[in-house]
Amino acid sequence: MEKGTVILVTGAAGFIGSNLVKRLLETEGGVRVIGLDNLNDYYDVSLKEARLKKLTDDRFTFIRGDLADRTCMEEIFAQYEPEIVVNLAAQAGVRYSITNPDSYIESNIIGFYNVLECCRHSYDGGKRGVRHLVYASSSSVYGTNKKVPYSTQDKVDNPVSLYAATKKSNELMAHAYSKLYHIPCTGLRFFTVYGPAGRPDMAYFGFANKMVKGEKIQIFNYGDMRRDFTYIDDIVTGVVKVMEKVPAENEDGVKYKIYNIGNHNPESLLYFVETLEQCLMDAGAIEKPAEKEFLPMQPGDVYQTYADVEELIKDFGFQPKTTLKEGLTAFVKWYVQFYSLRLKA
Repeated sequence: MEKGTVILVTGAAGFIGSNLVKRLLETEGGVRVIGLDNLNDYYDVSLKEARLKKLTDDRFTFIRGDLADRTCMEEIFAQYEPEIVVNLAAQAGVRYSITNPDSYIESNIIGFYNVLECCRHSYDGGKRGVRHLVYASSSSVYGTNKKVPYSTQDKVDNPVSLYAATKKSNELMAHAYSKLYHIPCTGLRFFTVYGPAGRPDMAYFGFANKMVKGEKIQIFNYGDMRRDFTYIDDIVTGVVKVMEKVPAENEDGVKYKIYNIGNHNPESLLYFVETLEQCLMDAGAIEKPAEKEFLPMQPGDVYQTYADVEELIKDFGFQPKTTLKEGLTAFVKWYVQFYSLRLKA
């Protein structure tokens, strides 16, 4: 990226956001990064604070603020004039959207609308403005699609959770603003991101917590589920590559693109659990496999996720390659250290 480029990363204390900021500071010597996060308590705030503590660099400025606060957003754009915006802030989680829908509308709809409006007005007065808006979508937009692997060319009109509906809405809103105000936009559909310092609400983290406590773990749809698990370093590599390349105009004259970022290799839930168990046993964190309770599918869940990444390969020569064993080994190493668990001698 050009020296002096100002990059705004929202959700900078989040799992993907903090890793992205770290990568940018390590590999893009001349950039300045502005990080925004509201540090909400959807999950353990101390984990978010621990991520931020690792982002010690004079080129990084952290602002505690909320996407839904229009005044805050306008002040950030006015003061720092970001040229690249990466919107990763969102209320995440499928199941939480059933019990707390308001937070999804506030963050994922109103918050994203504020991002788009600020990008739109960044060109006011003849300014160069935002060169590229990259935003997080989700594999959840594929909903009940039966065709696999999931392609960005597929229709995604069947969301099965409010979370998925808000992410599809983000794609529609971005397209409209890209068409109307010539904002180059790229949406990224992430597939089951995992790794060290990840989100505690994700299944692998919850499983690890229960396993080390010797508690029974619950496995839904009787274990008959498949996920395209994608390691955090692969996700960040994909995001950085996308940031650097503004989409070409499509046949409608719109600089707009959507990519899947997934491992292109769905694994069974049972294999995933067995691999995590083995990694925890190898680290001395548990002594035996967990007791398991098999339950029906939960509302909002989907049977399978599976990314078609041909567009990512074609445009960037890149696709995620980290194996589940490699990724879970790295997660367990971090988990044992972070929570000061006993390591095998």
